[in-house]
Amino acid sequence: MKPPEEILAAFRVMAPEWIATTAIASLWKVSRAGGGHAVLKYYGARGMGSEASGFRFLQAAPESCAAQVYGLRPDAALIEWLEGPSLADLAIAGKDETAARELVRVASGLHPGTGQAPEGYPRLEDRFDALFRLKPAQSCPAGGKAAIAACQTLARDLLDTQVDVRPLHGDLHHGNVMKAPRGYCAFDAKGIVGERTYELANAFRHPYGRADLIRDPRRIGMLADLWSVEFAVDRQRLLQWAAVKCALSIAWRSKGRLAQDDELDLLAALLSCATGQDLSRV
Repeated sequence: MKPPEEILAAFRVMAPEWIATTAIASLWKVSRAGGGHAVLKYYGARGMGSEASGFRFLQAAPESCAAQVYGLRPDAALIEWLEGPSLADLAIAGKDETAARELVRVASGLHPGTGQAPEGYPRLEDRFDALFRLKPAQSCPAGGKAAIAACQTLARDLLDTQVDVRPLHGDLHHGNVMKAPRGYCAFDAKGIVGERTYELANAFRHPYGRADLIRDPRRIGMLADLWSVEFAVDRQRLLQWAAVKCALSIAWRSKGRLAQDDELDLLAALLSCATGQDLSRV
């Protein structure tokens, strides 16, 4: 599998090494004509769709904490190669608090001052349609039904009272931050406009592969304490966003009808920390 020669020529890159294929694109590590490596992401005739706003966010973000976008066209992007390791690697290796500190440093670096101009970005509230449409199946456990209902109400309240609304990375977590010579940098942005506090919400669910760690109430509390101070956001509101983001991910996987999900226990843990409600025994 190789990218079209025309794409290689347009970006002045060579020697493609296939990395991965996603639902809408294929990725290769390539060599740049001027030296060094990059990632070529090729979307084909369908184009990059909603990922275009993510590249716009990265292009406008400070280079000190974001992967550089070397080239962009409707069907392809050329992005900085980040050697790693990722913050997920760091956390899994037993340095979870160090990874958490690096993550909030990157988040703070992405949002200097008042942030980027918000015009043209997709809205955070539009992403939550899947959660608001989610219905429990008859087989859904009572605790799951209660947790989803609580998050549907909570999400509406949060979205109706957003503060410090600005363009966001939109999917900032341990796996989307890798080490470069200048420090850790974010990549794979979604590019949405919403409350700044939401930026760290998804990171409570990471790193993948450490189900025990992310469900530990002491760890959830540690992240909330650290990130609310270093990112200068309200602690309870941060936890509430974390809970509704977990519920949203469950909704996306459930495709409208929730029977069971592996993160229902994580959702219960996040809700307990955010609201004091213990739904694990409902």
